[in-house]
Amino acid sequence: MDAFFAAGITLGLSAGLSPGPLTTLVISQSLQHGAREGLKVAVAPFITDVPIILVSIFVLAQLRDSQTALGLVSLIGVAVLSYLAYESFKADRVEVTDGSAEARSLGKGALVNFFSPHPYLFWLAIGGPRVIEAWGQSALTAAGFVFGFYTCLVGSKMSLAFVAARSRPLLTGAGYRCVMRLLGAALLVLAFYLLWDGLVLLRVLSPSPNKL
Repeated sequence: MDAFFAAGITLGLSAGLSPGPLTTLVISQSLQHGAREGLKVAVAPFITDVPIILVSIFVLAQLRDSQTALGLVSLIGVAVLSYLAYESFKADRVEVTDGSAEARSLGKGALVNFFSPHPYLFWLAIGGPRVIEAWGQSALTAAGFVFGFYTCLVGSKMSLAFVAARSRPLLTGAGYRCVMRLLGAALLVLAFYLLWDGLVLLRVLSPSPNKL
């Protein structure tokens, strides 16, 4: 499997299953109004993330000739990934409320995702640099990373919508905790490779022929 595609899958699953504003809204809408409304929230990133991705890649492209700047961006990405890994390791359940309210699921999902700092941090510090690096290999490689990420991000949130609509205990059980800990370990592996990239860009380490 292509390394960038695999990284996209891992990051997408982690983002899709981790507790957070959009995940909570997916489950809340599913509990209140059924799986269909949860699915509408799950697809919100398709609506909101395009401008975020374009702006992030534009900003990073202006820095492409500065190895120091890119190295610092990589180190920020290490911090973000490490925090996400920590959140995955400590995740025990997804807290939800199930009061009664008007659905408007797609609009709510778009607003929550657009005004959350998570997509901006991800694409500036992690996703954007990986897309640029993958593009250096081929457009297909870059597309594979983005495809793997969004397929797993949206697909996992859709799965949560179905689970919430049918069996709430699965969101707080041992299976959920096990999945999140495995994802946390995978994020730490990605953080290690990103740390290596950053230190190489900062000329602290020499490039490795076996680099991810």
